[in-house]
Amino acid sequence: MTMERAVRITEQGGPEVIQWVDVDLPAPGLGEVRMRNTAVGLNFIDTYHRGGVYKMAMPSGLGVEAAGVVEAVGEGVTDYKVGDRVCTFGLSVGAYATARNIPAAMLFPVPDDISDEVAAAALLKGCTTEFLVERCATIAAGDAVLVHAAAGGVGLLLVQWLKHRGATVIGTVSTEDKAAIARAAGADHIINYAHEDTAARCRDLTGGKGVRAVFDGVGMDTWEASLKSCQRRGLVISYGNASGPVTGVDLRAVANAGSLFITRPTLFDYYVDPAERAAGAAMLFDMIRKGVVSVDIRQRYALSDVAQAHRDLEARKTTGSTILLP
Repeated sequence: MTMERAVRITEQGGPEVIQWVDVDLPAPGLGEVRMRNTAVGLNFIDTYHRGGVYKMAMPSGLGVEAAGVVEAVGEGVTDYKVGDRVCTFGLSVGAYATARNIPAAMLFPVPDDISDEVAAAALLKGCTTEFLVERCATIAAGDAVLVHAAAGGVGLLLVQWLKHRGATVIGTVSTEDKAAIARAAGADHIINYAHEDTAARCRDLTGGKGVRAVFDGVGMDTWEASLKSCQRRGLVISYGNASGPVTGVDLRAVANAGSLFITRPTLFDYYVDPAERAAGAAMLFDMIRKGVVSVDIRQRYALSDVAQAHRDLEARKTTGSTILLP
């Protein structure tokens, strides 16, 4: 038994529900390892868990992504040993901790040429990008695509990955500073939705045709613009709820927009078995290694300051990736 520090919530709500507490951590059980966290990823899904977009049993931990080192192994663990560098993202929460016990099956080895900070910042967002582009959208060279929140954590990776696949990338942002960040990542065109009509501008940029696919991690606020920006029989990928979940969908609007295809995919339906998970992570690390995508860590917070990190993330004060340091 060791004494550790971890985030706990006893109710869902605003950042004020986050508590930083002492916890007793037992020895790892069957099939588990004790993972000492060196860097923890901050993701929008963490705010959904905290805020109630996704209902959770209470009390609960928070956080789904981290990198660190194996400190102890439980019975039956053969793939990892003490001292191995590992990273994780998963269905279970609890990464906001100095250390935790976690099933070995949820771990990925961190390659020697990838830092812990990059692994923690990139694994969930990068694997999300991989499945969206490679498995969900099947984008071809020359396709015009729209990426909402193009200066955000997933948005920046999408811009880079889609450019690598030969797409013409249109990105939306809310400020000129974010526009510069998205352009530097490779976006061909920028729409500042604070003073431009996203759909009208998309039509202008595509000769009236619209885009082949929309990558929408914003949700309700951008839903209508996403439909209106798509070409006939185009694809709208609604993969996030940053502004709240899309509700009250009228399928006639989908038909009237040009017989569009709509999907609301989740990473874990594309990373079902160990082989899929391993292949996706391997492709991500290879893309980083080759310089196809650059992981832009723009904010670092102490893990104990995670409530402020949540406030800044939800206020759209952050760009790129953010990590929390135990």
